[in-house]
Amino acid sequence: MTLERDGAVAVITIDRPDKLNALTLAMYDQLGEAFDEVRDDASIGVAILTGAGERSFCVGADLEESIPALTEGRFDISEWDGAHQKHSRLEKPVIAAINGLCLGGGFEIMLSTDIRIASTTASFALPETGVGVVPAGGTLVRLIRQIPYAFAMDLMLRGDRIDAATAARYGLINRVVDPAELVDTARTVAEELLGKSRTAMATVKRAVRELADLPEGEAFRREAQLGQRAFDSDDAREGLAAFAQRRTPSFPSSGALLD
Repeated sequence: MTLERDGAVAVITIDRPDKLNALTLAMYDQLGEAFDEVRDDASIGVAILTGAGERSFCVGADLEESIPALTEGRFDISEWDGAHQKHSRLEKPVIAAINGLCLGGGFEIMLSTDIRIASTTASFALPETGVGVVPAGGTLVRLIRQIPYAFAMDLMLRGDRIDAATAARYGLINRVVDPAELVDTARTVAEELLGKSRTAMATVKRAVRELADLPEGEAFRREAQLGQRAFDSDDAREGLAAFAQRRTPSFPSSGALLD
């Protein structure tokens, strides 16, 4: 696992291409730590998550290591929560650049990201039911909230592999690009996001997380609270002034750690 900085963009790479970027137990820990570093480092505004090589984004856990640990009771899957961004407080955008196989736990990690760009060579599957387990790395909660019920259930129950075009049709990913364009496209999106208000983007992520399960009336009240905080922010004052003056805003939140 590597984390490299390119200005205010952090690039997290799952780096085990000879094993299709299968995650060892240690790599799961490292991925969670990388997300925490992005969260805590005020110099980072956006993260890109990808896999090393051209064949695979991530195929999930290294089964030779994880299955014995799980079946023998030596390991609890909640230890993977950080890598799957369960209970996450990361309120900066995370872009997935999906460069090949995105299977099992790799699919689950993708679901924790915000914007997803896939190569035309990418493919996706949740094969867990075929080996007697379930996709419990966030998928049982997230998938049905992110795409239509019938698509979600087909993916989880049958476990068939789908191509990038189908994933886009299902609503799993935002766009499909040629393999040679994947990295540049992800970086272009990242640079665009760096021009937005970090306060506003953090508020959007916080609202999406907090409002999903609230009754409608309570959700509207909480939305108003979060919205008012954004409207009262220094970023809003700068953004509205820049709009009136027809100039590019310089948001105070850039480089500032959000609370």
